[in-house]
Amino acid sequence: MFKSSLLNILQERGFYNQCTNEEGFDNYLYDCEKTGTPAVAYCGSDPTGDSLHIGHIVPLMMLRWFQRAGNKPILLVGGATSRIGDPSGKDKLRPFMTEETIAHNIQGLRKSFSKFLRFDDSANSALIVDNYDWFKNINYLDFLRDIGTYYSVNRMLTMESVKTRLDREQQMSFLEFNYQLLQGYDFCELYQKYGCRIQMAGSDQWGNITSGTELGRRRHDVELFGFTSPIITDSSGKKMGKSEGNAVWINEEKLPAYDYYQYFRNVGDADVGKCLRVFTELDMDEIRRLEALKDKEINEAKKILAFEATKICRGEEAAKQAQETARQTFEQGSAGADLPTIQVADSVSIVEAIFQLNLVGSKGDGKRMVAQNAVKVNDVVVSDPNTMLDLSAGQVKVSVGKKKFGLVVKG
Repeated sequence: MFKSSLLNILQERGFYNQCTNEEGFDNYLYDCEKTGTPAVAYCGSDPTGDSLHIGHIVPLMMLRWFQRAGNKPILLVGGATSRIGDPSGKDKLRPFMTEETIAHNIQGLRKSFSKFLRFDDSANSALIVDNYDWFKNINYLDFLRDIGTYYSVNRMLTMESVKTRLDREQQMSFLEFNYQLLQGYDFCELYQKYGCRIQMAGSDQWGNITSGTELGRRRHDVELFGFTSPIITDSSGKKMGKSEGNAVWINEEKLPAYDYYQYFRNVGDADVGKCLRVFTELDMDEIRRLEALKDKEINEAKKILAFEATKICRGEEAAKQAQETARQTFEQGSAGADLPTIQVADSVSIVEAIFQLNLVGSKGDGKRMVAQNAVKVNDVVVSDPNTMLDLSAGQVKVSVGKKKFGLVVKG
């Protein structure tokens, strides 16, 4: 048991992987709780895409609980660091993006953040900042003199993101090697501007986080805290959020609410409890009851998981619509209104249709599924991948396996 109620929540729900100083962090949170002073924590995201996916939800949910406890979350978008690229978990240099792409992606990240955190005029309102604001005018020689002197190349070479690339004899540019200096500087800049003493992130960011805590100690004589969550994997060891090569996106223009709902509805039985803890706000007594269900009863727990996770990300109305579409599709055998839909002018082959509906990852996968008798049109198995859909009735329902459905509509 910790003194801080927040740290107890984070541990019980499976968010706690590693902390730079567990006792000090616990005392800091407890003191803030006792005095009613908001603690300040940040999480950073480089705008490499225009939406986050569910792999990013874990630190966002940590910040959500952090804010619910009366504390202030900061979302740092890497308008500067995205121009370099974080080498963590990467085998090669990230492609460079244009100014327009970075600006577009930052707007998408703002939308993702707003689904999980509260932005208002209160003392603990979430705040979005861009590190380009302080990096754009920094003189390179000044940066080397003022910041570079605090870093040991020997220690930098032991960082996992660097060591892994070197062990594999894969090239790492000097540009990427600098990344940990920039992220360390970010942490200290947020401390000076906003009193931020905590960085929360996934465990793959540990090296970058400790770069900041060390810089804070050596340059500003302050203890900054790093807190990481485990990388969430399914029971087979794969990172959650990847479905046949496609990310499960947070923003609705990237993924319909029904597909988001269905991702959680279809998690493995062994992953239900973990997902309920991380992706919902149900209380722990209810979670323990649901994860104890067995055999067919576990499907009821999955429905609750899907509804609660979708409600947080897409809103209660979207969750209800997705739930009703699933009920009509699976329990009544009809075509729910919110099924993934494509519109075609004349006709289309079954393989092309299931590919456009994102029911398969490629046309080759589609052909293989047809060969395995796993594809149906209006509940009738299709055995020829060249089958053209008959749209004389206006629409047809197609399915791949038992859980993926879509509509093809004549337009």
